[in-house]
Amino acid sequence: MIGQSGDIPVTGVADQLILDGNKAEDAGDLREACRLYREAVRMAPRYARAHLNLGIGLEAIGDAEEAIGSYETALEVDAGNAYAAYNLGKLFCTRGRLREAEKLLTSALYSKPDFLEAMVVLSEVHDLQGEIPEAAAMLQAALRLSPDHIGALYNYGIVLRKIGKSAEAEIVLERHATLVGSIASSQRGLAFAPGDAVGYFNWGNSLVGQGRLGEAKAAYQRAIDCNPDLAEAHSNLGNVYRDLGDVDAAIAFYRRALKLDSKFPEAHSNLGNALRDNDQLDAAIACYRAALVINPDFTEALCNLGHALFDQGRRSEALACHRRALELNPGYAHAHSGIGNALNDEGRIGEAVESYRRALAINPNLPDVYFNLGNVLGGQGERAEALECYRQAVAIDPGYVQARWSFAMSHLAVISESIEETARCRAGFIAELGKLDDWFRGDRVSSGFKAVGVQTPFYLAYQEECNQDPLRNYGNLCARLMEEWLKGRQQVQPPRVPRSDGLVHVGIVSRHLQSHSVWHAIVKGWFQQLDRDRFAIHAFYVDGKEDRETSIAKSAATRFVSGKRGLRQWVEAITAERLDVLIYPEIGMDTMTVKLASMRLAPVQVATWGHPETTGLPTMDYYLSAEDMEPEDAQENYSEQLVMLPHLGCYFEYPKIERIPLDLENLGIDSGTPLLLCPGVPFKYAPQQDWVWPEIARRLGHCRLVFFTYKTEAFSTKLRNRLVGAFERAGLDADEFMTFIPWQSWQGFYALLEQADVFLDTIGFSGFNTAMQAVDCGIPVVTREGRFLRGKLASGILKRIGLQELVAASDEDYVALAVRLVEDQAYHASVRERMVARRELMVRDSTSVRALEDFLLRVTEA
Repeated sequence: MIGQSGDIPVTGVADQLILDGNKAEDAGDLREACRLYREAVRMAPRYARAHLNLGIGLEAIGDAEEAIGSYETALEVDAGNAYAAYNLGKLFCTRGRLREAEKLLTSALYSKPDFLEAMVVLSEVHDLQGEIPEAAAMLQAALRLSPDHIGALYNYGIVLRKIGKSAEAEIVLERHATLVGSIASSQRGLAFAPGDAVGYFNWGNSLVGQGRLGEAKAAYQRAIDCNPDLAEAHSNLGNVYRDLGDVDAAIAFYRRALKLDSKFPEAHSNLGNALRDNDQLDAAIACYRAALVINPDFTEALCNLGHALFDQGRRSEALACHRRALELNPGYAHAHSGIGNALNDEGRIGEAVESYRRALAINPNLPDVYFNLGNVLGGQGERAEALECYRQAVAIDPGYVQARWSFAMSHLAVISESIEETARCRAGFIAELGKLDDWFRGDRVSSGFKAVGVQTPFYLAYQEECNQDPLRNYGNLCARLMEEWLKGRQQVQPPRVPRSDGLVHVGIVSRHLQSHSVWHAIVKGWFQQLDRDRFAIHAFYVDGKEDRETSIAKSAATRFVSGKRGLRQWVEAITAERLDVLIYPEIGMDTMTVKLASMRLAPVQVATWGHPETTGLPTMDYYLSAEDMEPEDAQENYSEQLVMLPHLGCYFEYPKIERIPLDLENLGIDSGTPLLLCPGVPFKYAPQQDWVWPEIARRLGHCRLVFFTYKTEAFSTKLRNRLVGAFERAGLDADEFMTFIPWQSWQGFYALLEQADVFLDTIGFSGFNTAMQAVDCGIPVVTREGRFLRGKLASGILKRIGLQELVAASDEDYVALAVRLVEDQAYHASVRERMVARRELMVRDSTSVRALEDFLLRVTEA
């Protein structure tokens, strides 16, 4: 017998038909049971017991909508029927109709106060509504009545975890597992009665709760074997396959569930989640909307819809979904988290943090919320707090690969407080990277692709050290995990087939086919200058933002693919083109390019200096650099084969900037004071050189060092505080010499350059575009010769125009040169005159493009 029929007297013909139906159920003939119950209803249309049993039978064969009608009729006939209220409430709970479920289950308990099953299901309703204390109280009441109730024990263990009582939770769940094992043993491996689909179904639910997914899969399959029409079993089996990483199988089971019950909102929502996993966002959104048509108050589906809309960049719509979910259930933690994501994307960092903290106050055991909070805090340079968030996420979910990955990457500080901290962070990162590689073994490898690129060791490049060894270890790990993803989807690079057009087909994967330093310095010249009689350009723009520069890329590309796409869609788009060469201009600056670059998607794969550091990836064959910007032993710094193009290695044109007037006084700068521009982003300033700036100020006695407030203002605040300390140690008042002004537009920056006396390049990680702009304006540039490509960008420019005298050999020489250019006006005028006369030598240099063409032809020869 499925469900509960109560203590109603058995009398008359209808009662006999019900008894015969019960026997048919016990024998596994559910359709015959339903036929008999229908006959009982026909014989006694005002008999609540007949309608109740028919509802139970209909639910068992998967006809949930008709079952709802039968339960409702039973309650019309007998409003106090606890069993009808319970069965209807339980059904509404599975369909997300939580408010109605709560009323029905409360009614059942009013009629029958010791109704244990109703207590357990009502606790689930409270849990789903975010009412964790109410859920705990209900389960405590149930366990007082029956200390060994399997369902109550399991639910109570989960609730204890959610309120942070982990030790008590494990005791309760261990007790639950012991009892379940005892039952299994007594039933000889769960040999349920023939046809007992619900027995196997419930057993599967219990196994899922214990994390025994393989056994749960078998239990759900047995339930389906007993009753192929049990939609809930198909949906739950889909959940298991999804948890095991087989998303395609999960999708198939969700579709089967919906074929059996098209008005099953949970199955629609679950299907949407699986489709979202497969990057099929439009289809996922359609599923969530279908669930909400059936049940407009389905808060989980609302939040899932919000997440999918957010993935598509539809932030305002996503925010509306999460806010609607909170209107329905103010205690729904996931809605607060979704709002946090949208606010963070808008740059409203403080509000985002507050939303995440609200979510955790409601439910302190949500690993996703800790992960998101860690990302936001880390993005503000709060490294210690971010690490703690990732640690908490992994403690709650030991298999949370993204959090474990971010924990390792976040050991690198964005802005170090001292030289010692930089060294500690570097050592900590290298140690954690080794642990991370060991951690990704066994079952974790299959889900590792989710973690690759969520954070990168980007800030390692801002330490003036050779990073080849740690980055090679990092690259090997990325490639290992992404290779596993490729194998799992059988997406193998198509064989190279000669094309009839005779062209070399070159793919360019970038997030910056827009007005950005990478585009202006490197990539734009390729689009404009590569010989189209020999080369076809396939652009893969992994972003959706477009501007005037994007239009240039579009018009110049043979094929242009862009927009918000998932990993699989990008892999399919790239491999479909059967490219000869694939170039990544800036690996390491965003998640998607790291994932893609970690796979072999073309016969020849190339990186270049949009992020001027070796990638460490074994999937990158070559690294394009420039003769003027590399040391003699440069190959030792790269895991790739280094290719040095002539001169600056790029075809560059000065941007056409409309000049605007700029009032220095409005920026708090005295126009009569020598103006030295310090244009680097905060993380380019290493603690080793903090002494340089007060030393320049001390020697000049009267000057203004102008820094710029970065978009992440917290970074600039940390840098300013550190520099203030350096000035204090030098016995100087920083406010007399140093100013932080708002970040400027290109027009504003050019206006500042034209009024500046000296451009002070960052030391160790130089500037390219900014130095080019300074040369364009004829402003003397002071730089120090770096040890690596990233420290030689400005020195390469100055050498190219014959002004090597502006390249200091040491930090001390850098200070002396800056002071001389301010104090020696004749020398300043001479440098400026020579710079203006020679600035055209660096632009429209097609030599590097011709060399690039020769390289591409050479590496693609059959």
